[in-house]
Amino acid sequence: MTMHSFLFTHWEGGGNTPPVFAVVRRLVARGHRVHVLSDLCHRAEVEALGASFGAWTGVPARPDKSAQYDPMRDYEAKSPVDLLGRLRDKMFVGPAAAIARDVLDALDRVGADAIVASEMQLGAMAAAESAHVPCVVLSPNIYLLPRPGVPPFGPGFQPMGGPLGALRDWIVRTTMIRTFGKGTAQYNATRHELGLPPVSHPFDQFERVTRHLVMTSPAFDFGADASPSRVVYTGPMLDDPDWAEPWQSPWPATDTRPLVLVGFSTTFQNQVDALRRVIAALGTMPVRAVVTIGPGLGAASFPAPSNVHVCASAPHSEILRHASATITHAGHGTVMRALAAGVPLVCMPMGRDQNDNAARVVARGVGLRLKPTADVAAIQAAVRTLLDSPKFRANAQALGRRIVDDARRSPVASILEEIASSHVGDAAGAALRHAR
Repeated sequence: MTMHSFLFTHWEGGGNTPPVFAVVRRLVARGHRVHVLSDLCHRAEVEALGASFGAWTGVPARPDKSAQYDPMRDYEAKSPVDLLGRLRDKMFVGPAAAIARDVLDALDRVGADAIVASEMQLGAMAAAESAHVPCVVLSPNIYLLPRPGVPPFGPGFQPMGGPLGALRDWIVRTTMIRTFGKGTAQYNATRHELGLPPVSHPFDQFERVTRHLVMTSPAFDFGADASPSRVVYTGPMLDDPDWAEPWQSPWPATDTRPLVLVGFSTTFQNQVDALRRVIAALGTMPVRAVVTIGPGLGAASFPAPSNVHVCASAPHSEILRHASATITHAGHGTVMRALAAGVPLVCMPMGRDQNDNAARVVARGVGLRLKPTADVAAIQAAVRTLLDSPKFRANAQALGRRIVDDARRSPVASILEEIASSHVGDAAGAALRHAR
């Protein structure tokens, strides 16, 4: 097998990191050279994978994963339009020029046969276009861009046909496009700096990439069969994060009470009160519960009764083998791992893509959705429904089999190798033609 060189661009967003780093791990294991440009807090994780690391220099440094260094602070958004504006200014468009400069500098230093970019880093895509290096976008979640016939990103809508559904989706989709469109002039200034022609809208950059790999199961997402030709659904990466601590049950093996896994975001999303309500709800139920709070919160903030075990982290995939239900913010990684284990979910989405993941959980009949402000009684009722209704478990197991199969047959590594090989071949051919 020919060894290739890959340049990954990434940012710390909590659940977006484990699946991307799983791809890095696979490429390194196949003998390829991988360099990762990311936030400073990822240095140790990246180097442990066997890849080389470079930190962003033109965007605010993130020495750790705490809320203090979160550039977006999306949990402070006052409205959906405010959230979209934050995404535009803090992720997609605002840092694009700085990211592009860092990517081009890395290309000069380490080279690459392909650039593998986060879906939110338009600057990395533009830098690849400028350098004539193929660019592959990785989306470690559902497909988030607007497309006809699919509820738009954000509110967590269920599909709704007819004129009313079309009007609803048009209003939200148009709002999203217009909000991001306000960054067009700024983004075109970045493209001009790179010697590239202007685009009509920042989202047009996605039409200029080589492939867009959506790392979820098409059986889970809405409208997977109506995607643009450059978009490929590759199935999820189900690896637990490398920082998950070893797990040992605090209860005896003879304890047969149903086990509930609670997993909210590994980044701060103002989830403390919700976690406390979940712990209070489970504490008076005839269940056992494992609550993983992530590295950004302290266990001392969550006193719990004897049937609830609170810890910073644990390998979810291991615990889910014994679980009967999951309570989650509906981050994509937690949802995929729960369903892969055939475990139904109570979703309490708090933003980002979580409303849309929760909508798919409900639509597929594999769980229930609550508001993040749901009280103790509502949480208890939802858990009882999942435990008492076999249909949720049966649906989760059926969908889980498809998710596991998609994950097992994931073509991510082979697609990246194919694209890198094509670039090497094109470069060699161009050099030969130039020599003649």
